[in-house]
Order: sequence, then structure tokens, then C-alpha cells
Amino acid sequence: MQRIHVNPARSKGTINKNIYGHFSEHLGRCVYQGLFVGKDSKIPNVNGMRTDVVEALKAIKAPVLRWPGGCFADEYHWEDGIGPQENRKRMVNTNWGGVVEDNSFGTHEFLELCEQIGCEPYINANLGSGTVREMAEWVEYLNSDGDSTVVQRRWANGRKDAWNVKYWGVGNESWGCGGNMRPEYYADEYKRYQTFCRQYGDNKLFKIACGPNSGDYKWTDTMMRMAGKHMDALTLHYYTVPHTWEKKGSATEFTLEDYLVTLHKAAYMDTLVTRHTAIMDRYDPKGKVGLIVDEWGGWYDVEPGTNPGFLYQQNTMRDAMIAAITLDIFNHHCDRVIMANLAQTVNVLQSVILTEGDKMVLTPTYHVFDLYKAHQDAREVDCFVEAEMTECSFGSNEEHKELPTKLAMLTASASEKDGVITLTAANLNPDTAKDVQVLIAGKKPGKVTARILQGEMNQYNDFDSAPLCVEAFADFEVTDDGLVLHLPACCVVEVSIHE
Repeated sequence: MQRIHVNPARSKGTINKNIYGHFSEHLGRCVYQGLFVGKDSKIPNVNGMRTDVVEALKAIKAPVLRWPGGCFADEYHWEDGIGPQENRKRMVNTNWGGVVEDNSFGTHEFLELCEQIGCEPYINANLGSGTVREMAEWVEYLNSDGDSTVVQRRWANGRKDAWNVKYWGVGNESWGCGGNMRPEYYADEYKRYQTFCRQYGDNKLFKIACGPNSGDYKWTDTMMRMAGKHMDALTLHYYTVPHTWEKKGSATEFTLEDYLVTLHKAAYMDTLVTRHTAIMDRYDPKGKVGLIVDEWGGWYDVEPGTNPGFLYQQNTMRDAMIAAITLDIFNHHCDRVIMANLAQTVNVLQSVILTEGDKMVLTPTYHVFDLYKAHQDAREVDCFVEAEMTECSFGSNEEHKELPTKLAMLTASASEKDGVITLTAANLNPDTAKDVQVLIAGKKPGKVTARILQGEMNQYNDFDSAPLCVEAFADFEVTDDGLVLHLPACCVVEVSIHE
């Protein structure tokens, strides 16, 4: 029998709610048609924001939303997106699909969206093609109450009070689409730009530096050595790509081998976080600089017949497994990981919501975020898994040398808040049910309730049929030292254990 050992006496600290954050880029139908339809749309909205999407994000307690990119951030000029919409500058989105960007969704609209959701805004500012002055004045426009010309523009555009935006990213993927910079060059540019992002009033900016792509440990080392004392956090980007960047594979039509390879690659996140954390620890032993994984998720070939620049893909139970594996990893590393942002919120990559006209559907990944939401701001609880392992060979390719060749077919994490232990777990076996013994050190469970998401590995929700949803789960027994879960194949569960 597989086992999960839970020890409430041991903890790495609080699981920051922002680990359950999201990412919205001006890419495909994420913003336009996804989050924003405009005030004149027949689709129900409040000030242009889709009501159904906003309510869905509120239901999973979305804590933070990153915007406007992504690669788009380093060609976005904020002044193009303020003022009367008919006067806003039109541009061609050269990063994503070559479509016209009319800037009808800009700063005021984004912050209106965050207010409706009840989440914190995380703004990624333009270092790649922008200027120090441009970034500094954006901070001033949003956060200052002073009677300056910049602030007077905000007043004229209908907002008297400052928004006091806390989270600021200084450039995005500066090693690639954000400027193709060397780490030494970016470190100097980062220090220069952040210097002029001023504090206004009591609002202390949380300054976020562009971190590495996947396993680029030199980037992390250089940034921590040259600029560590000037940042509050460093980012990390990693996508789970089943095959190669040139041919990633279908989101829905995949084999058992494809499924297992994908999950092994998702588990690589643990190696990345562990090794980048070890570098950060050398320069920052007290953990003052957080690690933010502000782009993660599965990335496949686009759905047939869709614009390849829109990155629209379906979302199966395989994606639910990626989410469970990854969120458990972040929970286990809550002493350094302080935020994460799934890519992306609606209609792009591993999204939690899909829309088509006035229709909306919740993906399996959405339901995993629902099952895991009790972990937000809870005390992490030590959780160790004993489970059968699968093996996977990736060959001798240099880029694959760190990938885990063995993977436990059970993943889990736990937390405690208000006297309730929340255990989340996933049976990664695609076709085999498993009994799992949960052993809780020093505590006998009282009332136990549970919820489950289950389905076949290729199964997904679409606009005509959405069979995958969270349901009550009662197939377990409470024992003197814990409980026994009878988990069906390919499932994710949330177990609430009361004293």
C-alpha cells in the first residue's frame, strides 16, 4: 500500500497565497474576448469585464494577476493605453499573431479587473524597449498622490486616488524576447531602472528582477551576486513541453508514453527550484529574496485550425496532473517560493478558463486550483510520500541531463489553518486505482470530508460537454492514526481533516 506521512509538528512556514497566482498577457484571446469584452458587448459584463470569468476567478480566490506580459511587456508603452479609448494608439502585436492591438484594455482597465476579482495586480514593466523615465512615470501615475503633471493626467482620466500597486517586474525574459541580454548587462540595467522606481507614501514597492530560463544557473548566480541587494524577488520560467519546442505534441491526442514523459518533465520543477534556491542561499542565507515562478504550465501544439500565434490549446486531465505536481512542489518549497503565475488565465496555454463567444467552460486545471485553494496563507505541514515509481529515459541529450528518470505515481502536500489539516494528493496512475494510507503523527482525525476530480487522462471539458468537475468524495475510512483513501485512477483529491 502507498503511504503519505503527515507531521503537523514540522513546517517550513506559511504557504504564500500568491503561489496560486495567474498570468494575463496581450496574447491571442486571453485579454480580448477572454477577460475583456468591452462595455457595449452583449456578453454580460461590468465595465467591460466578463462577469462569468470574473466570478469564476473569485471562486478560486485568485490572489494575484500578472500583466501585460510576457514578451508583450517589453514592447508595451503604458501611455498608449490611457485616456479616451478612441484616442489610444493602435499597434501591431508582432510577438503574437501580428494582430492589431487597439489598446482599449490598458492600465485603468487592468486595475478595474483586479478590483472586481479582488486580487493584487502585478505589473511587468518595459525594460526592453522602454526607458527609465517611462517606467518611473508609470509608477508615479499609479502610486503618487502628489500634485504633479503625471498624477494630474490620472485625475483627468477619472481616477483621483492612487492605486498603490505593490508588485513590479523590471523587464521580462531579458535573456530572450526582452532584449537578448547577457546576465551581467541585465543586472546593471535592472539596478539602474529600479533606482528610479520611487516609493510614494507608505507603499513600499516589491521589486522583481528577471530571473533565469529553466536551468540557467549562471543567470541566477550573476543576478544574486551583482544585484541581489536591490531586489525583493527573482523570477524563474519553466514550461512542461512533452517533446521538442519545434513539435510539442497534441494537447488531447497523446499516448501513455507521452503522458508519462510529460509528468516526468513537470516534476523537473522540483530540481529547478531546489538548485536555484541553493544558489540564492549562498548570497542570501536569510531568505530575504523570494523566488517567483511567474510562468509555468504545459505547452503543446495549438489546436488545429487556430492562429499559431494565439497559443490556444485544450486542457485535459493530464494538465490537472501537471498542476497537482507543480503546486505540491511549490507548497514544499514555500520557504523560498513566494509567488507563482500559471500561464495563462484564459484561452492561452494551460488556462483555467476557455471562452467562445458568450460560452465559458472551466478546465480540469481550474478544478485543481479549486481543490488547492485552502492552502493559501496556511501553515505548511511536513508531508512525505511512499509510492511506486515509474522510470523514463530521455537519452543523452545535454538539455535532458537533469530530468528525473524516476517519478512517484503519487504526489501530495499538506497545510494547517484554523485547526483543519488540508491534504491534497493526486493518483498519477492513468488506469489503476490505488489505496493510500495517510498516517498523521500525533493526531487522531475527527471529522473528515473530501472532494475529488477524476477522469481519463485524455478527457477534457468543451463548450458542448463538460463532464469533469469537483465532486464530493467519501471512499475512505478513518483509522486511529489517520485514514485510508481509495483513490481512483487519474484523480486529484482534497481531504479536510478536523480535530
